[in-house]
Amino acid sequence: MTVIDISASVMQFLLAFVVVAPLLGAVAALLPAPPGLKGKNPDQAVLRHGVTVTGAVLIATIVLAVGFDHDQPATMQATTDISWIPALDVRIHLGIDGISLPLLLLTALLTFLCALYSYFKLPAGPSPKAFVALVLVLESGTLATFAVLDLLLFFLAFEMVLIPMYFLIARWGGGQRQAAAWKFILYTLLGSVVMLLGILLIGLKSGTFDMVALATDNGRGLTTSVQVIAVLAIGLGLAVKTPMWPLHSWLPDAHTAAPTVGSVLLAGVLLKMGTYGFVRILLPIAPDGMRTFAPYLAAFAVVGIVYGSLACLALARTGAKGDLKRLIAYSSVGHMGFVLLGIATMTPTGVNGALFANIAHGLITGLLFFLVGAIKDRYGTADLDTLAGATGAALYGRAPRLGALLAFAAIASLGLPGLAGFWGEMLTLFGAYSPAEGLSRPAFRTFMAIGAFGTLLTAAYMLIVVRRVCMGEHPPHSRLSPDDRAPQAADGPQPTGAAGARPAATTQRLADIQTYEAAAWTPLAALTVLAGLWPAVLLGLTDPAVQKLLAGGKS
Repeated sequence: MTVIDISASVMQFLLAFVVVAPLLGAVAALLPAPPGLKGKNPDQAVLRHGVTVTGAVLIATIVLAVGFDHDQPATMQATTDISWIPALDVRIHLGIDGISLPLLLLTALLTFLCALYSYFKLPAGPSPKAFVALVLVLESGTLATFAVLDLLLFFLAFEMVLIPMYFLIARWGGGQRQAAAWKFILYTLLGSVVMLLGILLIGLKSGTFDMVALATDNGRGLTTSVQVIAVLAIGLGLAVKTPMWPLHSWLPDAHTAAPTVGSVLLAGVLLKMGTYGFVRILLPIAPDGMRTFAPYLAAFAVVGIVYGSLACLALARTGAKGDLKRLIAYSSVGHMGFVLLGIATMTPTGVNGALFANIAHGLITGLLFFLVGAIKDRYGTADLDTLAGATGAALYGRAPRLGALLAFAAIASLGLPGLAGFWGEMLTLFGAYSPAEGLSRPAFRTFMAIGAFGTLLTAAYMLIVVRRVCMGEHPPHSRLSPDDRAPQAADGPQPTGAAGARPAATTQRLADIQTYEAAAWTPLAALTVLAGLWPAVLLGLTDPAVQKLLAGGKS
């Protein structure tokens, strides 16, 4: 069933346009703006160009989704297959199914919202032209990663995003941005070198780099030892990008230093490239190798869940001087642990849960980083002790809409039923309860119990953040008994000196949600509710494709 019947050739064009248009837009962004488009401010012209290009890509992606045959989500659609390097049998092979389509939509949406937000709130840094060009190159590489069906093209697209993200952190980031950018690029490049060796091993041993042919073969053309080596090599590269504990240490530094839109794109789409690679490449192409490493992957995943939550609790406690952006970054380590646990179960339930959690994390954590950036802009800091201790009534009293939206995003992140964060975690835990044949049930049920404990820790630190940032902390002199406070209340006006400064701060208003902020954040909040109340929209796409993937290309 298609919502609108679109011909195959138009679908092919749309997918190619989605991948190539941002790259062409990046080149155009660096050219001088035509005189009629400069407007009053030449810098605004290039920012407007970024909004236009990302908006066109989003519209094309939506049309692609509308024309997608939802009765056959397991079938590759909008396919293009052209020989590119005959000597290596490398082909420009593009296509989408129920696994990749939601990720294309998420990437196009988040990039457009980031471009729209930057039009009104450009981060401090060098030329806006370079900023827009880098964001567009980043979008092109990410979309290509989810659309290509050739292993070498996948690797090139996977690497394409590293350089623009490096410069976004290093040139438009905050404190310690150079060190954070170097850590990001070194970790990911070292992981990518090992991943390339694994990809070449698969291609040389099987005689093809075509991901569809390899998935259909389902590892039958590869010996178990080759599969084990390939999973180890490719898995390391993917695990760095995910990131999996203990390869995660670049992520908190990168998020803390990155500009707001950089953090949104890093959490919302770049982390998904690693988990997508596990599902698209390792599960169908090297199933025996995955079965060997699945218990270890699950163990690292649940350690990441608990570690990320404990790190967040440590940052959230009073007096820790924890940075709110850093806390949200550590929460991503925990949330991506659930995705990896679902993949490690090698069951349709677990993998569907992982894919659902991927999308939910992109929506919710993207919204959280937008909100934290707005709070930092208003207060001049993201330090939790400052936000909680110096503001009295905090966000509920000073910017109530902003406070309410932050509380909503935090509750969604902790997995409240009825919101997007719930279904992915629940399906992942169900998958761990009954893992694939050949995997140890006692071990995976232990992992399930540890993961369930992680959900409690997640709820604990998120509620602490809401209490401290949204409600604030009472100043010490307010912790008096009613009898002690009564005479003071009857004495008339409060003093205006230092002793009376804190009560005055509680009534000082901040700028609440602005129109451009509402435009950038409302779609994420609305989709978080929609995915929570109607999960069948997403699961109806992913489940048939996952069933086919795990069955070796057989529906």
